[in-house]
Amino acid sequence: MVKKFEADLTNAVWRRSGGVQTEAAVEVALLDGGVAVRDSRKPDGDVLFFTPDEWDAFVGGAKDGEFDL
Repeated sequence: MVKKFEADLTNAVWRRSGGVQTEAAVEVALLDGGVAVRDSRKPDGDVLFFTPDEWDAFVGGAKDGEFDL
């Protein structure tokens, strides 16, 4: 089941995932209720929301190489 989460992103501070401004990247905004993630090429597009626990699990998995191809 997918939960619908609504947040006012008007004043969100988005940070890019890395490198050069012209490269495609993800952008992350820290919110009171968790973390928002969007595609840097489509800032008005869909946004994914993660609870703090979900975000911690994702970051931990990335650090441990769980998502390496």
